[in-house]
Amino acid sequence: MNTQGRLWRWLALVFVLSFGALGYLGWQIHLAAPPIPTQVVASDGRVLFSGEQIQQGQRAWLASGGQQLGSVWGHGSYVAPDWSADWLHREAEALRGIRSRQYQGGAPLDEADRGAVLAALRQEMRRNTHDEMDGRVTVSVERAEAIRAVAAHYEALFGNAGELAALREQYAMHDDALPSAEDRRALAAFFFWSAWAATTDRPGETDLSYTSNWPHEPLVGNTLTGSAAIWSMVSIVLLLAGIAAMLWLHGSARHEPEALPPNEDPLKGVVATPSMKATRKYFFVVIALMLLQIAMGVITAHYAVEGQAFFGLPLAELLPYVVSRTVHTQVGIFWIATAWLATGLYIAPLLSGREPKWQKLGVDLLFWALVFVVLGSTVTGWLGTLQRRGMDFSFWLGNQGLEFTSMGRVWQLLLFAGLLFWVLLLGRALWPALKKPSETRGLIAMVFLSASCIGGFYASSLTWGQHTHYSMIEYWRWWLVHLWVEGFFEVFATAVVALIFTRLGLVRASSANRAIVAETIVFLFGGILGTLHHLYFTGTPTSVIAVGAVFSALEVVPLTLIGLEAIQTWRRSHSRPWLAAYRWPILCFVAVGFWNTVGAGLLGFAINPPASLYYVQGLNMTPAHGHAALFGVYGMLGIGLMLFCLRGLYERHADRLLAPAFWGMNLGLAMMVFLSLLPAGIYQAWASVSRGLWYARSPEIVHSGVMEALVWLRVPGDLLFAAGAVLLAVYALKLLPGRPAKPVLGRGAAQGG
Repeated sequence: MNTQGRLWRWLALVFVLSFGALGYLGWQIHLAAPPIPTQVVASDGRVLFSGEQIQQGQRAWLASGGQQLGSVWGHGSYVAPDWSADWLHREAEALRGIRSRQYQGGAPLDEADRGAVLAALRQEMRRNTHDEMDGRVTVSVERAEAIRAVAAHYEALFGNAGELAALREQYAMHDDALPSAEDRRALAAFFFWSAWAATTDRPGETDLSYTSNWPHEPLVGNTLTGSAAIWSMVSIVLLLAGIAAMLWLHGSARHEPEALPPNEDPLKGVVATPSMKATRKYFFVVIALMLLQIAMGVITAHYAVEGQAFFGLPLAELLPYVVSRTVHTQVGIFWIATAWLATGLYIAPLLSGREPKWQKLGVDLLFWALVFVVLGSTVTGWLGTLQRRGMDFSFWLGNQGLEFTSMGRVWQLLLFAGLLFWVLLLGRALWPALKKPSETRGLIAMVFLSASCIGGFYASSLTWGQHTHYSMIEYWRWWLVHLWVEGFFEVFATAVVALIFTRLGLVRASSANRAIVAETIVFLFGGILGTLHHLYFTGTPTSVIAVGAVFSALEVVPLTLIGLEAIQTWRRSHSRPWLAAYRWPILCFVAVGFWNTVGAGLLGFAINPPASLYYVQGLNMTPAHGHAALFGVYGMLGIGLMLFCLRGLYERHADRLLAPAFWGMNLGLAMMVFLSLLPAGIYQAWASVSRGLWYARSPEIVHSGVMEALVWLRVPGDLLFAAGAVLLAVYALKLLPGRPAKPVLGRGAAQGG
């Protein structure tokens, strides 16, 4: 068996075993998820909440903005509180006050007395009183009083109570986020349940809550568990060992002679087919969506200072924080994915040398279908939020309230159908190249297989419903966000880049074939089960912490060499004068290597170990990693692919604009991350470690002088970044007066129907 065949078999084995393990752990998460009680009752028999109210409250929170308006169990936005941590702290403080007044008849308490009250408080709040027979949770009369007081606060906050108007502004909330009093009562039930699961010990356990003691809350004894600390140390050791092993293997391996690029551009005689030309409009939409995302990002960031205004303008009346952040996160996925989809449609006839019948019509239909989904989901989400259309509208057409997967279910179904159609278009164009033996057939097969996974695995967005347990919603959501966006799209793009470099003569086809399969094995080996590092504290069993810590460390290992590969690619790109025409696409791929190492690797691993994430989940350390990885890696990759395709679709290029565009976006991103987001995350981490997560997310910290100064420090980087994006748009607009390539295939390729 040759080396290539063995690698493909290893890839299949890793794929099957990893997804088998992920599926098994998903079943364990389902079994171990915090129970939803049938009723929450006081010891005197009075009913506080019903199970139906808790489930209705989950739907109500998601309909009001959900993860775009604060967070639950650490996942969501960062201006409003984490509601589970906020409720937990408020309830503990209220109950401590009640118990303190009862202690010794209300006499002043000395330090020993306060310690006794606190010890009793912890014991009461950690005790699991869930009855598995009738499903009830029973609390003391005093705790019921504390719960009612906290519930009243949230019912007023999500209504229009005037005394909380200033707090709503600090949280970037609008009045009547939930107009219905019944929904607000249900919302309080859901927040109580999320906090109850965070502090109540699992059955048969001591000092281990359903969320593995997250969030950090000293009042109730929520502190880092020993297992989380141990697995964090294991992950660090594995990371160092993995990097050492990879460097050793890389250094000891026999390196083939570098490819010598031809004297002339091998793509010089290849011009666009009708379907390739039809992809031009995709790239102009990519740039338009990128500019829209940047605009929404500027507005969203400013709401951290003025919660309901933009430099004094009452913008939140038309564009509240919930909408601006939803558009910012969702459109980012849209434009990056559109760039990659269009690249696939562009290169497929280029690789096969054949234009399938009706291919242009299919490319055009897909384009308008994608435009319909993007515009339709954005408009219905905006209208649904402004007009408070309710839970059913939000789930089916509006904003589901889930970060990066917010569009309504109808739009998800339409997008799924569009992705399957894209796979069909790609497959029929690649089929001649897949059938014909060649040095690049393995790379082409990887492109098609990863594209099939992109189409098929989007089905994970359809796995949850309106009544799905919140732990399982998070499990399936991260299938989509991590495996779909960070997994198969990256494999697809890496294979496409390898094919581009092979066609340009920068890489030997035989080396690229082996390298792409080997890199995919290494990436998926850590990446599939590395998904679990997002789920440490979402009501999952402790086995998730162990597996997630180990494999998320291994996920980072291959990123350490990507920077070296980028440098080698840049050096090879100077070997022939004609390669100067591809300078900026190649530099974008070099930037991808840098941001993979820094954004995905360094900043990603800074928050991945359980001991780190325990304190920083839901703080600005996460968007520091997210911006550097999402735009730095996937965004720059999409821009590089777009520039390569535009190079073949148009003859005249204003390359002088690409230098300031490239450096503006990359330097602006670096300033945004390292001058603002990362320092803000570190400052919040100090607050979380010292007093608890509730404090790190409280207005006292979020609207402190330090944090607001760090928000303003984003301005120079944001302006530089936006200027770079505008220059990229100007470059694209200057293509329009130029002469596009003629619609014929070059180099002896057959013209299809």
